[in-house]
Amino acid sequence: QLQLVESGGGLVQPGGSLRLSCAASGFTLDYYAIGWFRQAPGKEREGVACISSSDGRTYYADSVKGRLTISRDNAKNTVYLQMNSLKPEDTAVYYCAADLVYSGLYPEMYDYWGQGTQVTVSS
Repeated sequence: QLQLVESGGGLVQPGGSLRLSCAASGFTLDYYAIGWFRQAPGKEREGVACISSSDGRTYYADSVKGRLTISRDNAKNTVYLQMNSLKPEDTAVYYCAADLVYSGLYPEMYDYWGQGTQVTVSS
């Protein structure tokens, strides 16, 4: 059974950092592009970062450029999202998603999803 599990969320003060993890089970992430998405209450799900399977090409939403970094460790079958200089507007449930095709930040293009992890940025 293909499964993605996010972890690493929590409560952090503005300006702080968190590292989210997306661990895969039941399949090898090597062949999959991975996207990180977030959804705040009352808002649509939006893509924040993605990474290709073949050459590690990355792409970021303008709102997070320079603050968030996506990376992958195929040996650990895990993808990470390093989040620095966090702002209250980053508060959301964060999801990782996988697809065999590099699909950028379009959530409808991803086939496999994790259950999400809550990130709250507040003083």
